[in-house]
Amino acid sequence: MTTMLFPTRARAGSAPAAQPAHAPFAATLVTFVATALLATGQLYGVIPLLGAMGREWHAPASALTWMASAFGLGYAAGFLVFGPLSDRFGRRPIIVTGIAATAVTTALVALSSGLGMAIALRVLQGVTTAAFAPVAFTYIAERAEPRHRPTLLSAVIGAFLASAVFGQLAAQGIAAVAGWRAVFTVFAVAFALVAAALRRVMLPGRPATTGSPLDAYRAMPGLLANRRLIPLYLATPVVLGSFVALYTGLALTGAAGGAAALLTLRAAALPAILAIPFVTPVLQRVPGARRATGAMTLSAVSAALIGLTHPGTLGLALLLNAFVAGVGLTAPALIETIGGRAGAARGTAVSLFTFILFVGASVGPQVAGALSAHGLSVLAYVLAALLALGATLTLTARR
Repeated sequence: MTTMLFPTRARAGSAPAAQPAHAPFAATLVTFVATALLATGQLYGVIPLLGAMGREWHAPASALTWMASAFGLGYAAGFLVFGPLSDRFGRRPIIVTGIAATAVTTALVALSSGLGMAIALRVLQGVTTAAFAPVAFTYIAERAEPRHRPTLLSAVIGAFLASAVFGQLAAQGIAAVAGWRAVFTVFAVAFALVAAALRRVMLPGRPATTGSPLDAYRAMPGLLANRRLIPLYLATPVVLGSFVALYTGLALTGAAGGAAALLTLRAAALPAILAIPFVTPVLQRVPGARRATGAMTLSAVSAALIGLTHPGTLGLALLLNAFVAGVGLTAPALIETIGGRAGAARGTAVSLFTFILFVGASVGPQVAGALSAHGLSVLAYVLAALLALGATLTLTARR
């Protein structure tokens, strides 16, 4: 079974094995999904740890939210770096080196002596982790067998979405047994293991271009000035920003109740997340901008109902499912629409979208930190208004 998933290399002294034409499906699926869960899970995994960190460092909640924002900012910036670099130096070297470096930067967070040091290390952790996402999608498009590409892409996208729940659940479970520092130690070991697996599974290849990585950046001003893309880019920060803000608010306000109820709420969104890869193909007949408008409206209504009804654990779980479903359907709809309108600059346009998406995710904890003192309802109303604005912008983009 092991040799089926992870084919062995040629023995010393033997003739080199012929390079397969396409990436091995099963091994690529397993390693890429595992890496996606770990990578983006680092953004959300710190949320359950904020209380323990605050008690150890005697820091207020408003300062602790920078532990999430710092990673998100580094993560977003890294997307703009590693995509162009992989064109010049190859996909496998960039991903393997970046994930191996992330094992080190994650371990360093566990050794932080104070909040300031931890925030700086979280920025560095975010930068190194960003080597995976943009390059992985390009690798799948280039090296996967055509009939396997949709499955691989859907699985990796689903893992990115599921990481929001996985990261929080894993962190909460490990911290309950061994403390918050052990969370980063365990994640560091996991990154080292997946880096080794990625090096073994990914196919080597030549650089896609011999040109300068700066070529991709020269196209960005034109994309940001494109009147057909401006409303879509303006709506983008709200998507993950509202998601991270709401889950951070649940932890900071204590509205969920005890730790057991909070654990239940974090897991409650899994059904919606797991359904998204199956629902998205069915909705492909609906234009991307229209899907984004409808999905953001669903999240806006769900957030408004959370603020209006003050639901119990069960009601909150149901509304969170609807909220997360809207967020999960919005992101691929925006990717499709932006990529389709960008023409030859599709890759750069999507990289720019991903950068803006995670800038929004980085701002989310700050919104929660500023509003949580007024209760979950106030936070939910503000997020509903922002999502409604985002839906209006995508509606404008349709026209």
